[in-house]
Amino acid sequence: LDTQHLLVGQNRLRRELHKLISRETEHARAGKPAAIDIKINSVQDQKIIEKLYEASQAGVKIRMIVRGLCCLIPQLQGYSENIEIISIVDRFLEHTRMYCFHNLGETELYLSSADLMTRNLYHRIECAFPIYDERLREEILACFELQWRDNVKARIINAEQNNYYVPIESDNTPRLRSQTELYERYKKMAPNITPPRKGG
Repeated sequence: LDTQHLLVGQNRLRRELHKLISRETEHARAGKPAAIDIKINSVQDQKIIEKLYEASQAGVKIRMIVRGLCCLIPQLQGYSENIEIISIVDRFLEHTRMYCFHNLGETELYLSSADLMTRNLYHRIECAFPIYDERLREEILACFELQWRDNVKARIINAEQNNYYVPIESDNTPRLRSQTELYERYKKMAPNITPPRKGG
């Protein structure tokens, strides 16, 4: 079985994540556009955090949606000011893990079972797999962008650990509750989705 496309814990998951972060860092240092988008449950691994700090200091724009534990401190001047983090906790329990590296427009997108925790990267058999289908890539990234715009259930993670809700600019600002939006989106799509054939 050919597994060269998979990033597997206890094998090459951490190493490849380091390479992907380093590539964006080098793009930024060369004055080229560089960005990373991540959605996970938790971030705790010190080596990964240091790589993300290094990327931020080089100018990589990093957006993270972290539902739970977050040991990375964003928005520290001269250190992590290019890292923005929000947390969304709402009605539905989410376990989505997405890693997106923009790679000068040749975006590389991975879904994964692994959070950025030492136990996931070192001590478990976790896996990240690339998304090659363009339609699926667009759908996944659209979901991330929608959640990034959440202004009802999203909290801002900052150095002060206030974790305050995303502020509403004015009374006329449309409210966007991302889980509700996604639920309604896929509910409408459901009748048009062809179920798999039995035994197929």
